[in-house]
Amino acid sequence: MSDVSSLHDLGWAPFFEDAWAELDGRGLIRGRVGVQHRGAFVLYTEIGELWAEVSGRMRHEAAIKADLPAAGDWVGCRARPEEGTATIEAILPRRTKFSRHEAGFVTEEQVLAANIDVVFLMTALDSDLNPRRLERYLSMTWGSGAEPVGVLTKADLCDDASEAMALVAAQAPGVALHAVSALSGDGVDELRPYLGVGRTVALLGSSGVGKSTLVNALVGEDVQDVKDIRADGKGRHTTTRRELVPVPAGGLILDTPGMRELQLWDDNGGMSQTFDDVESLAGQCRFNDCRHESEPGCAVLAAVEDGSLPEERLASFKKLERELHHLRIKQDRRAQSEERKKRRVFARSLRN
Repeated sequence: MSDVSSLHDLGWAPFFEDAWAELDGRGLIRGRVGVQHRGAFVLYTEIGELWAEVSGRMRHEAAIKADLPAAGDWVGCRARPEEGTATIEAILPRRTKFSRHEAGFVTEEQVLAANIDVVFLMTALDSDLNPRRLERYLSMTWGSGAEPVGVLTKADLCDDASEAMALVAAQAPGVALHAVSALSGDGVDELRPYLGVGRTVALLGSSGVGKSTLVNALVGEDVQDVKDIRADGKGRHTTTRRELVPVPAGGLILDTPGMRELQLWDDNGGMSQTFDDVESLAGQCRFNDCRHESEPGCAVLAAVEDGSLPEERLASFKKLERELHHLRIKQDRRAQSEERKKRRVFARSLRN
């Protein structure tokens, strides 16, 4: 880690003060999760980096994985400076939280990053441009509480970057967009104002879009490994863990591994902000419970018919709505199952 002189440099804010005051007297120090790799963590603290694990009690009391630390979390830890190690005993409330539905068949939240100010939604202009994926990323980012910024990479490999920018702008109204080439440096300086002392920017995008290359360009040195560019123009992705990288001019960047599966976990208003145009039209429908299928007086279908709303955008909206609906059903079933387990455990304790 580069030199970070204070907790403020690491992103400490007044938001955390009350929660920290409740831990006063326990002999803990404050630290931020700088590296998350499987079950181990590197904490950035005022006394330097500490290799840490969670306490046995904390692991035992964690009802779900989301109760355990994630990259960007502020924690209270019991430090052993002479060993360079620590034990994490508490997580402070998260100011923002970027989560997804755990990959696979388990209905569980996976917190990818916490206390993020800005998310760079990265897509490559050579072959990675996918408006539907961008809408998904936007919904998750708005719902997390962070500010989304579209970063279109590999602009040097695109014949008409302005056309691609217009396509993305149509899917992300009101979101700032920047076309960059991290290798040549073009456009990189436009991203620096999003950083600054105490601010944290996360990079989100599929493998090969140039996240690690952009980190190196913003930091000014090769802090992330990037392998050779393949014949198809994609770098071989090497990031295998979530890591906060301090920027010399101020701020931190969170590089994340590329993810093949990124399912929504909750809404928190993210859908409304991403599909503000659809929501606005829905408010003009004749029926309040209009499903925008074949109902008379549907303003959404009328907009599709006259071409002012792309049919693909409505299809994407409906797909994400269905995904959230099915997820809520599974979440309710899981909650009911957990409640039944608690009741059985309590009943057994009464018999013993």
